[in-house]
Amino acid sequence: MSVEVRLPDLGEGIEEADILSVLVGVGQSVAAGDSVIEIESEKATLEVPTDAGGTVTGIQVKSGDTIAVGQVVLTLEPDGAESPPAPKPPVAAPEIAETPGPTADGAADGATVEPATAGDGPEVHIAPRLADDAIDFDGRPVAAAPSVRIFAREIGVDVRQVEGSGPAGRISIDDVKSYARRRPTAPTPDRAEPLPDFAQWGPIERVRLSRLRRTLADNLAHSWATIPHVTLFHEADVTDIEALRAEYKERAAAQGAKLTITAFLLPVVAAALKAHPNLNASLDLAAGEVVQKGYYHLGVAADTERGLLVPVIRDADSKGVIEIAAELTGIAERARAGKLTPDEMQGATFTISNLGGLGTGFFTPIVNPPEVGILGVGRAVPRSTLHDDASQTRLMLPLSLSFDHRALDGADGARFMSRLVDALERPTMLAMES
Repeated sequence: MSVEVRLPDLGEGIEEADILSVLVGVGQSVAAGDSVIEIESEKATLEVPTDAGGTVTGIQVKSGDTIAVGQVVLTLEPDGAESPPAPKPPVAAPEIAETPGPTADGAADGATVEPATAGDGPEVHIAPRLADDAIDFDGRPVAAAPSVRIFAREIGVDVRQVEGSGPAGRISIDDVKSYARRRPTAPTPDRAEPLPDFAQWGPIERVRLSRLRRTLADNLAHSWATIPHVTLFHEADVTDIEALRAEYKERAAAQGAKLTITAFLLPVVAAALKAHPNLNASLDLAAGEVVQKGYYHLGVAADTERGLLVPVIRDADSKGVIEIAAELTGIAERARAGKLTPDEMQGATFTISNLGGLGTGFFTPIVNPPEVGILGVGRAVPRSTLHDDASQTRLMLPLSLSFDHRALDGADGARFMSRLVDALERPTMLAMES
């Protein structure tokens, strides 16, 4: 009996991905765990393995296709010596759009059901799933008819935030309209204006945006449109840090690490975040709360051929400089090779973007929601400055802190930066090794 290999659940709410390449061919023998396709999702580029072995009898996708979670990728004929594969667990399928119309009050709208497909593969059962707005923030059913929830979605209202005026707080369409009139006007998305025919002035080439670049464009535009950014600029004297870096770089190299300014920055930033928890946080507007996190996972923006990726160094507050340098070296190599996993890019509490290697000085980094702050690092340059009551040439590092002004005030950001600069200028505070 043929076995169908499907795109597995990728987590983080990802429902589809682009096929970059198919790694096997018809007639090829594969074992369980072998990679069969390479995909690009909103989060990462990764290879997808098969969970069964056998001979490839059919390939249902090709490079450039966009496929959904649960969609068949290829079919296998198990080898005669192998036992039939174990039944697959249910696979989450993308939510099917609802069709507005007469619906019984209280019915579970937004149910997802995958139609049965013909073929020899094992049948996969998809459990119905309630729409996200059928359950409120406390896990209780929303007191609103499906038709009301559909109307709320159509006009861009989160029905879970609407106060109902009916019996037991039941929400009506009038309640949704009233809420929509009272709420602050949200920024409207940019409308794509038609472009002129550029070819009339000379040769052009159109390059399709990757899924990663499209996702970045959407996320950055949303961040810039919805978060009131404030950016503060400071300089840190890192002359002594540079001396330590030169002294310890050979020891770091012996451990497979490249010792950089960024490796020194991470534990300093983590310590500053401990002292200023409103920057190690997320803003929950629906609940009217700031969620302060008791862990310090720092995202480090990495420039790759496929676009900007932000892998995460976890527990930066409990690691030494050389240990962090080794981790940074490893994730940089995996990022360039397209081998980062989605898990390696989740859970950051604060982000550092270092453009110093490209010669940049001060700049205005954009906050990466749901974080509330990001530190931009420029290129350290020697400059004559007053030090120990004398004019000396010192190595000065440009620092740019952007933060969400809804979550903290300018004075909070200024105090964070002062602590950061003070620690960088006194490197004896840092532990060189874990």
